[in-house]
Amino acid sequence: MKQIKKIKVIDQVITDKYSLYHGDSCEVLKGIPDNSIHYSIFSPPFASLYTYTNSDRDLGNCNNHSEFYQHFIFIAKELQRIIMTGRLVSIHCMDLPTTYTKDGYIGLVGFPGDIIRMFQEVGFVYHSKVVIWKDPLIAAVRTKTIGLLHKQVMKDSAMCRQGLPDYLITFRKLGDNIEPVSHPEGFTNFIGDKELKLNKSDVYSHHVWRKYASPVWMDINQSDTLQYRSARTEKDEKHICPLQLGVIRRALELWTNKNDVVLSPFGGIGSEPVTAIEMDRKAIAIELKESYFKQMKANCKNAELKKKNTGLLDE
Repeated sequence: MKQIKKIKVIDQVITDKYSLYHGDSCEVLKGIPDNSIHYSIFSPPFASLYTYTNSDRDLGNCNNHSEFYQHFIFIAKELQRIIMTGRLVSIHCMDLPTTYTKDGYIGLVGFPGDIIRMFQEVGFVYHSKVVIWKDPLIAAVRTKTIGLLHKQVMKDSAMCRQGLPDYLITFRKLGDNIEPVSHPEGFTNFIGDKELKLNKSDVYSHHVWRKYASPVWMDINQSDTLQYRSARTEKDEKHICPLQLGVIRRALELWTNKNDVVLSPFGGIGSEPVTAIEMDRKAIAIELKESYFKQMKANCKNAELKKKNTGLLDE
């Protein structure tokens, strides 16, 4: 991987498979050449929902949603510049619950809709959206949200609501895709929570595509994530968890070729670059938080070693 030049970073790791940068993505992205990234997938800071660091540079460290969008649009503009024409950006997000303390009422903020409008504003085409199912009981136990508690049914069910799914929202940069993402043999394996069992007469690739093309992904394993606890610090929120690896694998299978460059401007502990390495893609990831960056370095190194050892065993 080529080193990004003329950009101040705190630390960096450059190999032939991945480039990791410890710094502010608003600054580091400026060093990436125009039309050089095949695909980007990431989970951004969810406005002011979580606190990741006490840095003023942290997008999650904002006073309100409006302030967050003023900062995040700089990322959107840089992505519009560096993504190759005809290629995609996928953003993992959810609706955000409000609280009496911060907002004065209990309800929801349509965060996905705001992201869609922002990325359309900078020139992207709204390509697709998939709903990722999450168990509402697990959410109720974890968050103690009033709207999900069964006792609220007996008290006043007008305050009850459904659980909050995740969304994977995808945008396309206008222009011709000069490197088509082709699957000449169709899909030869299925990325999902359970094995896809079919009758002998069924066309395997067709049924895999039917699962992938579903507007609701019911088969994502919510616990299939990188281990993140060792990267947490005292000031972290209690319920932070990384993007599910199954979502990343499926997106890379759908929308990238081998050796494509996959970017994560919010690398966290390395879910996106690790998956890219495992699937023979190249990765660029940027992370502001020091403990997360250190964990990302370790995770990517382990993924690369595992990949090399697997290749030796295959030989």
